[in-house]
Amino acid sequence: MPKQEQSIPLQNIDTETALALSYEAMKNLGWTVEFAGDTKISGSTIKTWKSNAQQILVGAENDTLTVSSEMVNNESFIVGGKNKKNVAAFLQAFTAVKENSNGIKIDDNKAAIDAMRVATIQALEAEAETAAAVNEAMNLKGSNLYVTYSLIAINVLVFILMIIDGAGIMGDNSLVHIKWGANYAPLTLTGDWWRLITSTFIHFGIIHVGMNIYCLYMIGNYLEPMLGKPKYLTAYLCTGVFASLVSLWWHKDATFSAGASGAVFGMFGLFLALLTTSLIPKQVRQSLLQSIGIFIAFNLLYGMKGGIDNSAHIGGLVSGFVIGYLFLYSIKKEKTGQKLVWVLPALLLITAGVTYGYLQQNKGEDTIRKQAVNEVKDASYKDNDKFRSNLIAFSDIEDKALAPLQNDSVSSSELVLNLQTAMPLWDKAETLMTETDGFNISDQMHKKAGKLKEYIALRKKENLLLADLNGELRGNDEANIRKGLEDIANAIDEVLKELKEL
Repeated sequence: MPKQEQSIPLQNIDTETALALSYEAMKNLGWTVEFAGDTKISGSTIKTWKSNAQQILVGAENDTLTVSSEMVNNESFIVGGKNKKNVAAFLQAFTAVKENSNGIKIDDNKAAIDAMRVATIQALEAEAETAAAVNEAMNLKGSNLYVTYSLIAINVLVFILMIIDGAGIMGDNSLVHIKWGANYAPLTLTGDWWRLITSTFIHFGIIHVGMNIYCLYMIGNYLEPMLGKPKYLTAYLCTGVFASLVSLWWHKDATFSAGASGAVFGMFGLFLALLTTSLIPKQVRQSLLQSIGIFIAFNLLYGMKGGIDNSAHIGGLVSGFVIGYLFLYSIKKEKTGQKLVWVLPALLLITAGVTYGYLQQNKGEDTIRKQAVNEVKDASYKDNDKFRSNLIAFSDIEDKALAPLQNDSVSSSELVLNLQTAMPLWDKAETLMTETDGFNISDQMHKKAGKLKEYIALRKKENLLLADLNGELRGNDEANIRKGLEDIANAIDEVLKELKEL
C-alpha cells in the first residue's frame, strides 16, 4: 500500500514523554489514537464521505521520532499526496505541542497510553483466540487447495480444447458444446447420463468460464480446508449433478446447458448452511454470512436475465444447502473422534439413485436421439455452417416460390403468370443445393441435399402442369393432367416424409 515516512531527532526527550506529546498532537489534529505498544502508538486520520482514513504510526526510539502514514483500504496509488500531507501535519502539530508543553498534562497522556497498552494486549489476545477458534473450525492454515486448483485446471483445459475444436472464444458454436458433453435433453434423457457431470466442466465463452473460476477459487479457499478434500470434491460433483437434473426438469424443450456455476452455487449453498450454525465462531460468522448472502442474492437476480440457466443455479444452491447440514452432522461427530465413513458413500448413492429414477421416468424416444446424434456428428465437418446457410436461403426461396399456390383468389391467367415467376426461384434453389455437392459435410447432409433436389424437380414439374391446366392452350386431356398433379403431390409427400427422417 502507498506509504510516507519521516524521522526527526528527539533532542533529549525520553520515549514516554515523546509518545505523550505525540498523543496530544494526534488529538489536536482530530485523529483517533487506537493502539499502543512499548515504543509506538498508532491511530487513523479523519474519514470523510470522499476519503478513507489513513493509518498513522508514531515510534519513539534511540532519540529519534519516526512517523508514517499509510493507505490501508486497498488503494493502489496516492491521491493528492495524502500520506505526505499527513506526515507534515503531524510534525507541525508535534513541534507546536513540544514548544508549549508546559500547558499539557503529560502525566495524563502517559496514563492514557498505559491504559491503551493494556487494551491493546487484551485485543491481541482476543484476536489470537478468535483466530485459533476459526482455524480449529475451518482449518484455514492447515490445508492446501489442490482440489480447487485441479478443478480450475480441468475447466480451463476443456475450454481451450473446445476453442481449438471450433467452439469460439465467446462460445458461439452450440453444436461443439453438445459434442463435448453439454447437458442436452434429447441425448441426456436417452442414455448419455454422463452429461450431467461433463456439463459442469463446459463453458459458453471466456467470460462464463472466467466468472465461474473466480467464484470457485473464492469459495474453495474456505471450503476445501474446512471440509477436507474427499467431502469437498464429492459435494462439488453431487451438487453439479443435482443442478443439471433441475435444469432438465425446468426446461421442457431441447435447451442445452453447461457450466460450473451449478456446482459453484452448490458450494455456496453448502457454506451458507454451515454459516447458519454455531460451527463457525460468531466473530467471523456474521460477516461471512452477510457477504455470502449478498453474493447469492445478486447472482440469482442477475440470473433472471435471458441466456442464463437460473434453474441450475437454484438446483445447485438447494442441494448444497441440504448437503451442508448432512456434513455438519459428520463434522461434529469427527470432532469427538468418531469417523462416519458412511456419509460420502450414502451421498453418492442418493445422488445416483435420484439421477437413475429421474432419467427412467423421463426417458426420451429413440427417434429424437437419432436426430440429435446426427446433428452432433454433422458439427465436426468443415462446411457444416455453409450447408446450414444454404438451407436457410433455400427455405426463404421456397416460401416465395410456393406463394402462388397459396392464393385462391387469383384468376387463372394471373396464376399462370405467378407460376412463371416462380420457376426462376426454383432454379435458384436447385443451384443452392447443387453447390453442396462439393461441400465437406456428412453423408447424411449430402443425402438431404439430394432429396431436396428431388423435391425441387417435383415442384418444377408441378408448376408446369398447373400452368398447362390453367393456361389458354389447355391440353385436350385434362384428366391426364390432373392425374399427373396427383402423382406429383404424392411423390412430394413421400420426399418430405423422407426429409423429416434425415
